[in-house]
Amino acid sequence: MQKLRKKFPVLNQCIYANTASAGLLSEDLMEWRQGHDLDYLIGGSEMKNKGFAHMPEIKKTVGKFFHCKPENVSLVPNFSLGFNLLLEGLSKDKTVLLLNNDYPSLNWPFEARNFKREYVDIDEHMEEQIHEKLKTGKFDILALSLVQWVNGVKVDLDFLKQVKKDFPNVMVIADGTQFCGMEPFNFEESGIDILGASAYKWLLAGYGNGFFLVKDEIKDQFELKGIGNGSVNNDASQRNSISFCKFLEPGHLDSFNFGSLEFALKFLDEIGQDNVQAQLQKLSKKAMTSFSELGLLQPFVNQRKQHSTIFSIKGDEKLFNKLWEQNIVASLRGGGVRLSFHFYNTEEEVDVIATLLKRWMSK
Repeated sequence: MQKLRKKFPVLNQCIYANTASAGLLSEDLMEWRQGHDLDYLIGGSEMKNKGFAHMPEIKKTVGKFFHCKPENVSLVPNFSLGFNLLLEGLSKDKTVLLLNNDYPSLNWPFEARNFKREYVDIDEHMEEQIHEKLKTGKFDILALSLVQWVNGVKVDLDFLKQVKKDFPNVMVIADGTQFCGMEPFNFEESGIDILGASAYKWLLAGYGNGFFLVKDEIKDQFELKGIGNGSVNNDASQRNSISFCKFLEPGHLDSFNFGSLEFALKFLDEIGQDNVQAQLQKLSKKAMTSFSELGLLQPFVNQRKQHSTIFSIKGDEKLFNKLWEQNIVASLRGGGVRLSFHFYNTEEEVDVIATLLKRWMSK
């Protein structure tokens, strides 16, 4: 992982603990992007037409990375746009179970459309509460983020498998934006029916690209309405035979942005998702121990079996600014300071942050 750090020049200037806000751009991806636009510069429409024709291959790359059939992959500019298109095709008589203070782009679309809904708190008993709610038989949909954007709480993926086993008629919808790229993930074997994600965070693909993965079994619950020339790949004869995922692709798909996604996934494949996961587990353990000893985490976070590498520590804008002055990049989120670590971070960097925090707390 030390050699990989050289591919991310930002790391020479600071301790970058902010991947939960934006993943870094690698030199390799930058070079690919420059080559892409040079080809566009001299090739014009001919080059772009080749880019449009390449989209099925990009779907194959996404499908292979997440173990999903290519025909069940939709390419979208970001999670929020794709999710709103999806919900426009879902009957409003569904009852939804959500998490309190989950990411706005997940909860707000349900709320804005007045779906019947209830909520579960994000705490050490989150999974048990979800199960108890689902046992009532009132719910058609469980929708949640796999990793929480503010405090990094990670849902137990084995629990979601059990949910699908115990409640096969409940549709499980997940936002994977703060999860995808952290560890190997097999969509087909998961308990998730629909997974959407923007790819500019842990997948390091830059802005303007994302995807949705869907399972065949839930397609008949939707009457999707998003439609355009992109849905038929510029072939009007396909107007009456549009596949499920193409309803989420009504416009053109940009070869720059989705080519970046393809490049990023192949880059992570070369590193190995097992290797990424191993590094993140070390960083998570180190940060959990360090911040817990300082009493900076919500008590329930320590009581959960597993956690991501996103941590919300007690602090305000004053602490955020002090970190910034020490060239430590973080975010103000949810009434605290959010620190988030990816494979290009080191345990030594976590130690530096913890040492500074301890010093400031003792004054």
